[in-house]
Amino acid sequence: MTEHRRIDGKRLVVATHNNGKLREFYFLLGGLPIELVSAGDLGLPVPVEDGTTFVENGRIKALAAARASGAVALADDSGLCVEALDGRPGVHTADWAGPDRDWSMAMRLVEEELQRVGATTPAARKANFVSLLCLAWPDGHTQEYLGEREGTLVWPPRSGDFGHGYDPVFLPDGETKTFGEMTEAEKHGSIWTSPGPLSHRSRSLKLLVEDAFPADLRP
Repeated sequence: MTEHRRIDGKRLVVATHNNGKLREFYFLLGGLPIELVSAGDLGLPVPVEDGTTFVENGRIKALAAARASGAVALADDSGLCVEALDGRPGVHTADWAGPDRDWSMAMRLVEEELQRVGATTPAARKANFVSLLCLAWPDGHTQEYLGEREGTLVWPPRSGDFGHGYDPVFLPDGETKTFGEMTEAEKHGSIWTSPGPLSHRSRSLKLLVEDAFPADLRP
């Protein structure tokens, strides 16, 4: 049986250089008595994400940060999977934004692909956001947690003050606002209280916290 571990330290390295993603981790894990420090803050290099699955890329990022920092690291490999596009952009979600991470361009490319395949009705524009979290220890041990949120892609983009990435074109099922129009509280819900986790990332984090954090560290 694979060894299972819990986090017993006071510091967790978040393996990201993405400020929007980092802000979400701070928001969601704010109730834990643990210091969060990002790979960017530590000046860690960005590893090459050459995996073919969310799990593989999550492990690459988490292990690189854990080994470079000597601490337990948390990585998120997330993406937008569009049914009409056979799951694309998927693990290449960030690549569609180019080296400068131009998310306006990325959203436009998705829309152009949807138009090309004739996906013009809401029923033909179903998609889901995926968040694969990986915890890694410096000795190479890893644990993974998967969260998803289903929705429909809209056009043109609808944005507010908090969204990032593809949020302005993603309308979660059962909602009237896109992720881009929601506040962080509306988008994520809470991993601690009702109504519970709502976003893909808050859902994966709830699984991680319940599994890997000792009960006495939770609010």
